[in-house]
Amino acid sequence: MSEQVTIDIPPQEGRGFWIAKGQTFRVIDPEGQQVADMWAIAINAGENDWLSTSQTRDITERLFPAPGESFYSENARPLLTLVQDNSPSPHDMLFPACNPGLYERAGLLDHPNCRDNMLAALQKADITLPIVPDPVNFFQRSEPQADGKLEVLASDNPPGGNVVLLAETELYVVVTACSVDFHPTNGGHCTGIQIIVG
Repeated sequence: MSEQVTIDIPPQEGRGFWIAKGQTFRVIDPEGQQVADMWAIAINAGENDWLSTSQTRDITERLFPAPGESFYSENARPLLTLVQDNSPSPHDMLFPACNPGLYERAGLLDHPNCRDNMLAALQKADITLPIVPDPVNFFQRSEPQADGKLEVLASDNPPGGNVVLLAETELYVVVTACSVDFHPTNGGHCTGIQIIVG
């Protein structure tokens, strides 16, 4: 039995890690109300394939997979299965990662952001992608409205709320602790995320 590995992600930062086929990992929100953005990349025969939120919505015919369902890649291959959801949900697969432009529109320059944190984690692993894929946003409340608008509300995830995922193939996974601190998304302030592998 492999030993568990704990990865602590500080507020407004990100971390990457390799995970083998058949391994599980848990994404934990220790203090509550903190969104965690996640990406997953499979490297097969030198070709990169990445988790696609649009393919996942298409294949599952859901806005977000239910426990027992999978997240799929750009090439429609299962990459991860959602084993447990120990949170109130909902989660989000509609919004991109926060990026410099989001903060610039709010008058905040040089603000930490999930896009840059994700790219930095990929660079450390010497991985390049032709695009920046949209992430899976765990613990994010994004509610489509009757008039077609998308409203992001404060996360209602309690302290310790978590999800467990199973790797269907070897993956490099990146998780960021969302950097949004000017909007209720993360309860008005940013905290850390914890990953337990194994």
